[in-house]
Amino acid sequence: MTRVKLCGITREEDRDAAVAAGADAVGFIVDVNVESPREISARRAAELVEGVPPFVTTVLVTMPDSVEEAVTLLDEVGADAVQVHSTLAPEYVGGLRARVTGTVLAAVGPDADLRAYADAADALLVDSVDSEGGGGTGETQDWERTRDLVAGIDTPVVLAGGLTPENVRTAVETVAPYAVDTASGVEAAGGIKDHDAMSAFVARATGTKTTEGVDA
Repeated sequence: MTRVKLCGITREEDRDAAVAAGADAVGFIVDVNVESPREISARRAAELVEGVPPFVTTVLVTMPDSVEEAVTLLDEVGADAVQVHSTLAPEYVGGLRARVTGTVLAAVGPDADLRAYADAADALLVDSVDSEGGGGTGETQDWERTRDLVAGIDTPVVLAGGLTPENVRTAVETVAPYAVDTASGVEAAGGIKDHDAMSAFVARATGTKTTEGVDA
């Protein structure tokens, strides 16, 4: 079954709704060099991480300038995993992986050296990125192209980029990723989650329901 990460959590009520919806992981965005209504302080992220129950993975999402910066921030937030964007080259992602006990996800665009990043990280997140290398653009990818690009990669692949409750089932069926990730696709406003949309996204990503709400 496809796993689900709901990202860009900023409030306790949204965190709890994501967990109740059945998310396998919840993401908290800290210290990124792009404008995002979902960015929160490290202290705030640590407070939200503290309230996540066991068996739901907490993910620090950041754009560090160095391995040391990522290690320090992960220690401060206390998340189970860290997701770094392409501000770090593959060799530094590998260095980060050697320094931390948690899972390291490398988040890159489809035009990056996917195999190099996959070899360096525990999981490869393929996103629609902007010119700064940041995700959360709300734009979808060419899923058939992405499927071909990740074919043969043994590292778990997480698909992101413009995913919503309406299109996630098609994306899953096309790419067959290990997991899917969304942030803006389940929001009522910037940084504020729509709880019904989160529930629908998880159900449709995992195949519990179709986009019309009929049991699959």
